[in-house]
Amino acid sequence: DIDLEIEAGEYFVILGPTGAGKTVLLETIAGLFRHSSGGILLDGEDVSHAPPERRGIGFVYQDYALFPHLTVGENIAFGLRLRPTARAVVAERVASISEMLDIKHLLHRRPNTLSGGEQQRAALARSLVVEPRVLLLDEPLSALDPGTREELRGQLGRLQRQLGTTTLHVTHDFEEAVALGHRIGVMNEGRIVQVGSPGEIFR
Repeated sequence: DIDLEIEAGEYFVILGPTGAGKTVLLETIAGLFRHSSGGILLDGEDVSHAPPERRGIGFVYQDYALFPHLTVGENIAFGLRLRPTARAVVAERVASISEMLDIKHLLHRRPNTLSGGEQQRAALARSLVVEPRVLLLDEPLSALDPGTREELRGQLGRLQRQLGTTTLHVTHDFEEAVALGHRIGVMNEGRIVQVGSPGEIFR
């Protein structure tokens, strides 16, 4: 019974312990998990019954979920190739987003040759290159070492400011929530129990 509104262009963080239902909430928004009642609206449009590929949503999982048989460049281009997009446009968009994420030099590599941070940047690029209406991030930094986590956390904030993509990021990490969230929703046992600015939540 979740009632939640996220503003256009907002970086909204859902904070809660393991098992609170954070990933199920993201999968429901993305259309990967069917809800039994209520509705999901994007820009006022009810997408509750739209298939995942028609919702205009980018999803980055904790384990990156890159296609192992494709190069980084092919992984990033994957969503664009599913649409009728001119080859020159695909190449230009892939080059632009990979430069933004500092992975242009990795486009010819396979995912299994990359570090965790590089794989996460490739997964982010694949989600952002299609210019999603909403970007969903499922514990995107939890599998990284502390140095890489801090670096990528800063990059996520800069990217969101630069692109203005409405972002919903789930985590159990307090520091991450404070550093990135314009607002935070605290989730526990399948319910949103509090919503507010980082200052309000932590006071």
